[in-house]
Amino acid sequence: MASGIQFDPAAIRALADILRETDLSEIEIVEKDSRVRVVRHVAPPQQVMVHAAPAPVAAVAPAAASAAAAEAEADHPGTVTSPMVGVAYLAPEPGAAPFIQIGAKVAQGQTLLLIEAMKTFNQIRAPRAGTITRILIETGTPVEFGEALLVLE
Repeated sequence: MASGIQFDPAAIRALADILRETDLSEIEIVEKDSRVRVVRHVAPPQQVMVHAAPAPVAAVAPAAASAAAAEAEADHPGTVTSPMVGVAYLAPEPGAAPFIQIGAKVAQGQTLLLIEAMKTFNQIRAPRAGTITRILIETGTPVEFGEALLVLE
């Protein structure tokens, strides 16, 4: 090589593996006067049209009723709402006991649930001491900012 820069094919393969494992699209390593940049082009997902039979009206009514109940709970003074967009989890890990149950007494600052946002698990803590009277979400439920999560009385 005329330029004097030595490339390690094993190191480049390792960087490519890191890109695949982490779903990154690009990684760059700079050391003194040397620079290695590995870029992975990811094809956009293909849209697939699925034709499904229309859902019966009776199946929609319970969903509408539960949405109305959740909105009513949002007005309750003891409602704990989501401070962020993410996915809610009621237990610290799959198969573990949940942080809370209906009827459980909690202390101020106690962890009630986790919300995963951008691959970070954020603890949602009790704003005050009280008793859990309603849990409005299930584990793995996507939540929006301000969405009612549970009622603490």
